Amino acid sequence: MSAVHGTTVDIATPDGAADAYLVHPEGAGPFPAVLLYMDAFGLRPHLKTMADRLASAGYTVLVPNAFYRHGRAPVIDLPDFVDPAQRPELFQRIGPLIQSLTPESTMADADAYLRRLAECPMARKGPVGVTGYCMGAGLALRTAGTFPDRVAAAAGFHGANLASTAPDSPHLLAHRIKGELYFGHADQDRALPPEQIERLDESLTAAGVHHRCEVYTGAHHGFTQADTAAYDHNAAERHWAALLDLFGRTL
Repeated sequence: MSAVHGTTVDIATPDGAADAYLVHPEGAGPFPAVLLYMDAFGLRPHLKTMADRLASAGYTVLVPNAFYRHGRAPVIDLPDFVDPAQRPELFQRIGPLIQSLTPESTMADADAYLRRLAECPMARKGPVGVTGYCMGAGLALRTAGTFPDRVAAAAGFHGANLASTAPDSPHLLAHRIKGELYFGHADQDRALPPEQIERLDESLTAAGVHHRCEVYTGAHHGFTQADTAAYDHNAAERHWAALLDLFGRTL
């Protein structure tokens, strides 16, 4: 892995200032830009480690704190390792934070994040890549559909509620998407049951979106997150291979 330089930055949004982690390779840039959306556990050391790994492959990566309206990261105190017994109590605190996010507010934020990358001297001009985890996969999909000319590629892993029957489900933006998409689903995932996986794939196919949806057999929701009991090394490495392949071809 090549050396990287990371720092905390603040991004002006319509509702205040979002703190974020910005990291890029050492040396002369600019580099292709990637917006990385957090999972429900928030901006924390593990996500920074993931961003560092992506940056070491040659990208400028921005990881915003999507819960910034409730405070700077970490918004809630997390144990160093999340085991299943701790999840119910944690989600009693996290649930209201997730519910406070609306399509309108998150896409206003996305516009601010994309503008920050466009202004960043270490980020190459032009459309960016987007990736997201858990709830962040839905944000990645929604961003690709809301800003089709600014997103060259988007990926989502162990996503939640990507293609529900809600009137504002992110898959309903499929007809607007211009970039290439990749999704890595967990087959042991109650947050995205088989009917939603099928609905997502059908909507993207009908819209003519260049995409690939893969189900990772045996993987559980959160399989990329090494600071949780859901982590699956083989599935996580498969995710890295797919993500770097997508961005390598499109950015």
